[in-house]
Amino acid sequence: MRKLFPDYLFITLKGIAMGAADVVPGVSGGTIAFISGIYQELIDSINKVDFSFFSSWKKNGFKIAWQQINGSFLLALVSGIAVSILTLSKVITHLLVTQPILVWSFFFGLVIASIYFIGKQITQFSIINWIAFNIGTAISYYITIAEPVSSPDSYLYLFLSGFIAIIAMILPGISGAFILLLMGSYAVVIGTINEFRDGLTSLNWSQLFNAILKLSTFALGAILGLKLFSKVLHWMFDNYRNVTLAVLTGFMLGSLNKVWPWKKVISTRIDSHGQEVPFLEKSILPTHFEGDNQLVFAVVLMILGFLTIFILEKVAVKFSK
Repeated sequence: MRKLFPDYLFITLKGIAMGAADVVPGVSGGTIAFISGIYQELIDSINKVDFSFFSSWKKNGFKIAWQQINGSFLLALVSGIAVSILTLSKVITHLLVTQPILVWSFFFGLVIASIYFIGKQITQFSIINWIAFNIGTAISYYITIAEPVSSPDSYLYLFLSGFIAIIAMILPGISGAFILLLMGSYAVVIGTINEFRDGLTSLNWSQLFNAILKLSTFALGAILGLKLFSKVLHWMFDNYRNVTLAVLTGFMLGSLNKVWPWKKVISTRIDSHGQEVPFLEKSILPTHFEGDNQLVFAVVLMILGFLTIFILEKVAVKFSK
């Protein structure tokens, strides 16, 4: 049985890491959940959350109903994600602007180690598993090279964006923020959040209502996508665990193109703050990078990223015995 300290503190810290990853286009919170050993518990817990919670509460009391949905785990994790998005994400986004090569190098090392340790969980390498692995790799790689599109900010499209982005956020190797960028909804969602903040501070009720309506539409799509897809993943893990692990490992392998530290900017876009930022990028060799490629420091951070996962995996194995 878990204790408030340190068990749930560690879960909150894992939530903080997930939240920090989810705000970065190219890094998946699902990857962090997987490498920290809580992925399947997260999927199973989400799958348990439905309207039966209220009937169980009425029949057995809140404590029993709360335990049935693994509420303490979800609360600790979601709290960490929320804290991270509000605080640590600012640090990471700042570092991505000032030290992009070093940040992406660390992430690259994380993903490399994740591919190894998650792939190691596949107990049978059949033809089907290899096909699933290759399909996952191809899909993920295509997403990293796909050209983002401009899209309408209609309510139906916002709902669809929330539905698809949340699925990506819980899939290792696929970034929900990057999916929003691909769909052309990233600027719309960020702009709506800014609109909500401006409307709240200026007490502009019309602006505030419009922002709440859009964010609620996006949130409804996200909730529906999360609930439906968690059932699919739960069923896949129960019935086709090796195939599922093969697909997820492929997703992470394909995502390496996105987290490769050295890029050449092909085109740019204007973000929600009116600043020019990269729109399309191409992975290149460090020797072809214009400017300081920081190769030595980058390699060191790749190794540190790998060792971070290696140590986490060893600690997890030790405490699971």
